[in-house]
Amino acid sequence: MIIVYWLIGALILAGFEAHTLGLTTIWFAGGALVAALFCGLGFPLWVQIVVFAAVSILMLVLTRPLAMKYLNSRTVKTNVDGMAGKTGLVTQPIDNLHGKGQVDVDGQLWTARSTDDDILIDTGTKVTVKAVQGVKLIVKTKEEDHVF
Repeated sequence: MIIVYWLIGALILAGFEAHTLGLTTIWFAGGALVAALFCGLGFPLWVQIVVFAAVSILMLVLTRPLAMKYLNSRTVKTNVDGMAGKTGLVTQPIDNLHGKGQVDVDGQLWTARSTDDDILIDTGTKVTVKAVQGVKLIVKTKEEDHVF
């Protein structure tokens, strides 16, 4: 009868994994399946629990980093995710205190704010995108100041 509990546990954990896609509970579902196998072979409950814990933790520690690396390598950054580090040209002076500023990055105009509220950035200045907050680029001036 205990084998049924292990199998139900494995199904529930696999269901959580299908819902969250966090690559965490799937390893515990595998541990529950191995514990169910040990139950079917007649091992006592304490052995099944130890096997469940050991297999789950080993699978989590040894295989999750590899799985995450493999799955994340296929992730394609969207234009917003890939903005950090790009160079832009200020098309409207950036003044954080007055909420003004615009930058052209790769032919697209973006609302922009400076990383420092005390710095005004003039039109024609090259800037580097440091972050994206909502629909605004957070920028900092580059070493080479103006484009003529």
